[in-house]
Amino acid sequence: MGTASVSVPPPRRRVLVVDDDPTVAEVVASYLDRAGFAVDRAADGPAAVARAAAARPDLVVLDLMLPGMDGLEVCRAIRQDGPVPVVMLTARGDEDDRILGLEVGADDYVTKPFSPRELVLRVESVLRRASALPARGPWLRSGTLALDPAARRALRDGVELQLTIREFDLLAFFLRHPGRVLGREELMRRVWGWEFGDLSTVTVHVRRLREKVEDDPARPRLISTVWGVGYRFDPEPGADADAGETTGVAADGGGTDG
Repeated sequence: MGTASVSVPPPRRRVLVVDDDPTVAEVVASYLDRAGFAVDRAADGPAAVARAAAARPDLVVLDLMLPGMDGLEVCRAIRQDGPVPVVMLTARGDEDDRILGLEVGADDYVTKPFSPRELVLRVESVLRRASALPARGPWLRSGTLALDPAARRALRDGVELQLTIREFDLLAFFLRHPGRVLGREELMRRVWGWEFGDLSTVTVHVRRLREKVEDDPARPRLISTVWGVGYRFDPEPGADADAGETTGVAADGGGTDG
């Protein structure tokens, strides 16, 4: 007599919501719970760090302004134990806050007041990006830069670069399109799948990427600004001019979600 198989549902992904406003935290947690996430909450920085240490989240929704520790300190502290995606909540109209959130390595940000449904979509998008099946194909290389799409590792001079999800995807796209001028709208759409959004997000990610791959970020030689148009990745001297052909990777390697 055969034994009936039992389908076991996959474990729910864990999201840690960190906000000192109980109303905001309750609404966000409620929407995420209905979307199928297991939600934990913390009302201040130290509690967030402690909860993340006790049960590692798959993603953190993190308010920038918190008592005890601000969101930037919390983000750094949580990531000391390993990478974790972060969606930062910032004040509407405060560009400095958004820039700070992205510069500390947040994978996305949402400005207050926000639509809870939009936040859920952003969370799902970042998690898809973080857990996407690795791209197949050989390493992408340009001079001392080497990137392994399958393992999501990037090296410069043999030293591993600590890149966020979006920085990694941006560098991979540049390596697949050397010598071509790429507008910010195109980068936002083809790298991260956004049909609309704040173009300053692209500017910040390019700046942060330069800090990690350029010898002198103030005088970039790899990622050049083409004023009024966008950016161009220039292969290092001695590197093959066509990274796509030398690596066997299709020319269009941009993501469709994010």
